[in-house]
Amino acid sequence: MACLAERHGSALRSSRQQATVAEVRIGGALVVLAFTQTFMNESGRSVQLLTRRHGVEDPATIVIVHDELDLPVGRVKLKSGGGLAGHNGLKSIEAHLGTRDFRRVRIGVGKPPGQMIGADYVLRRPGKAEQLELDVAIAQAADALEAIVIEGFDATMNRVNTR
Repeated sequence: MACLAERHGSALRSSRQQATVAEVRIGGALVVLAFTQTFMNESGRSVQLLTRRHGVEDPATIVIVHDELDLPVGRVKLKSGGGLAGHNGLKSIEAHLGTRDFRRVRIGVGKPPGQMIGADYVLRRPGKAEQLELDVAIAQAADALEAIVIEGFDATMNRVNTR
């Protein structure tokens, strides 16, 4: 979110919704960018507060950017609704919004090696090569978010997911 806010001349700032937030204009539309400051498994609380604060009524206008163990490192894919693949942050968002109808930009972090637990894997600091791939993926995710606002979710999903 920080890189997208910077692209549009803004910065994330603390808010009462347990998130850092920036409001930017993309293609003429006002977009609220937020990075929750709760623990991952409580992120739904922040998302719920943000939707109330900004008057969001349609969950399909919410786009959650998250890590995805089921995608190779650096792969970016879009998804609308559907299963949560055991992701505790997404489970929390579903519980607080009462729906899975939000949109998602998934950034692949790959599977944990050996018997490592998924939570331990995603909380560790990535190696240099992996970090470079993730930096590229984060920029691609920011590009996808801009395209979602300008071109629409389905058109962007079709283009991004076929790469």
